[in-house]
Amino acid sequence: FTTDSLHTTDQPNQAATVGSPDDNFPVKQGESPTREWIQSALSCGVLCSKCVIGEGGGRAGEIGNPTELSILRASYFAGMDIDELKNDCPIVAEVPFSSDYKFMCTVHEPAASDNAPDGKLIAYVKGAPDRMVKQCKYQAKGGSAGEENIEAVNEEYWIEQIAILSSHGLRVLGLCRAYIDKDSVKVGDNLGADFVTGRPEGKWLTMVGLCAIMDPPRPECVQAIREAHGAGVRVAMITGDHKDTATAIGLMLGIVDEKFSEAVTGPELDSMSDAEIRACVLTRNVFARASPQNKIRIVKALQAEGQITSMTGDGVNDAPALKAANMGVAMGKEGTDVAREASEMILADDNFATIVYAVKQGRVVWDNLRKVLLVNTPINNSQGLSVLLGLLVQLPNSPISAIQILYSNFICAVTLGFVTAIEPAEDGIMSIPPRQVGKRLIGRFLFLRIIIGTCLLTGCVVGSAVIVTTSSRYADLSDKDIEYRMRAVSFNVLDFGAMSVMLSARFAYNSSVHPRAFMGNPAALGSIAIVTVLQLILTYVPGLNTFVFSMDGMDGFMWGLVVASMVIVFVVMEIEKAIRRSLKAKGADTDDRETPFFTDAAVQPPNPDAMKMPKGASKLNLQELNH
Repeated sequence: FTTDSLHTTDQPNQAATVGSPDDNFPVKQGESPTREWIQSALSCGVLCSKCVIGEGGGRAGEIGNPTELSILRASYFAGMDIDELKNDCPIVAEVPFSSDYKFMCTVHEPAASDNAPDGKLIAYVKGAPDRMVKQCKYQAKGGSAGEENIEAVNEEYWIEQIAILSSHGLRVLGLCRAYIDKDSVKVGDNLGADFVTGRPEGKWLTMVGLCAIMDPPRPECVQAIREAHGAGVRVAMITGDHKDTATAIGLMLGIVDEKFSEAVTGPELDSMSDAEIRACVLTRNVFARASPQNKIRIVKALQAEGQITSMTGDGVNDAPALKAANMGVAMGKEGTDVAREASEMILADDNFATIVYAVKQGRVVWDNLRKVLLVNTPINNSQGLSVLLGLLVQLPNSPISAIQILYSNFICAVTLGFVTAIEPAEDGIMSIPPRQVGKRLIGRFLFLRIIIGTCLLTGCVVGSAVIVTTSSRYADLSDKDIEYRMRAVSFNVLDFGAMSVMLSARFAYNSSVHPRAFMGNPAALGSIAIVTVLQLILTYVPGLNTFVFSMDGMDGFMWGLVVASMVIVFVVMEIEKAIRRSLKAKGADTDDRETPFFTDAAVQPPNPDAMKMPKGASKLNLQELNH
């Protein structure tokens, strides 16, 4: 946060004349303001704050709200001695800030430079400018101190300035002061909002000026929101800022567009019925001047419309909405303990881009779980079904032995299955819509792919066994030798065919007929190398092959069967994937979004009753205590 500018009354006819009628008040044209003027203009922002500026004006050691700290930092770099000012003007009483009334007030002993009347204290008020103007009776000429420099407030001027500054995306604070009798407050009083808004004399404050603060969006945040939109994730902003400020920032962030072109304020939400607010949250992305009650109602309305909501926040007032959301996300650096306790996830770096990255990684985990199933399930199925099908086609012996089945089960799960569990994100993973609520891990097309993989592996294993046992090439061999060769080719077809399944399964959406099938995951090539070396050892090491695995070495013809099987498995599975991509491009439901059989009936979107507010929510008036 950076203080961008300080705006006071600057019209010649509104300013007191200094020196000659042609002098500019309070700063001459082309000159910089004096330290005394800056202290007078910004003293409200400095004294009406419990924040502590960092060492040397930096961030190290700073404590407090970034908005208030930006004012302290501007004062510090303008040459003001903040500690000296606070010592000269000790605090007497205060009205703590609350998002309900959106201002803070502190009462101080006046310094000698304030020229305060005898028997008077100075009350400084800082808060939402549109609310401050309504409490002002006077305005300070050029932001200067002293009763001789006040005049009747020009509300239209201030409202116009607020709108101009807010439309540029600046966060605007109104800085006000007034004198009060010393006997009207006692030292240590914790005053209420009525001290400012409920005084017998009505309007009583003097508007000193507007402090415009720039909170530019982080570049990575803008990019993250763009990526979230591509992934079908809608981003909305709930803020306490002025409506124009919120709209301008929304435009910078890319969350205000032709579809979501307008902002809505908290008071407007308060006047809406449940049905109206449910319709509103579907057409608005920016909610300004929002109260804690508004935040909960927005979350509940989105949930009532079947939306899965994630809420971010850092303050005490955010806690109820964080708790109500499907996924509450608290800030780890700036967040309060209450907000962190109410959340399911804490951001260690307080960066929105991290949330989008977490969404991406969540999709990667989901995809990789499905890929592991696609690799391991057909392999495991084929190990048993090959024996069964071998019996059905009346092979003289089982095509694979029990020890071969155990070995394949172990080595394929450890190597080939492990590869798909650590796959990186696929290209385009953030360009697909979120999956349906309650979607099962295995859908129609994954189930179909598992069946195809199982049938291909089983058919190739048994088919190669039949070819070897019936081939005239081996007619001169004994039955034992034919059995050993049959098991050798079946064993290798099974495990090398599993490699084809793994290579195809590495990409759930994209084609594996591409160099990327051997890139992006070094473990893929490593697992292929490991399985290949082990297969060669088991096939050709004397004793190990015949005595332990009941098979013999293989010739070129048998290796041809292995390679042909690998090609068949890979090509057929890639053809299925290409057909699925074509159907998806034509609008077919390839993600089971409209297929209830593959959706968990126990997990359904909330119904309209989700708008029911938690007990006590209508009386929320939380305040953060600053020590």
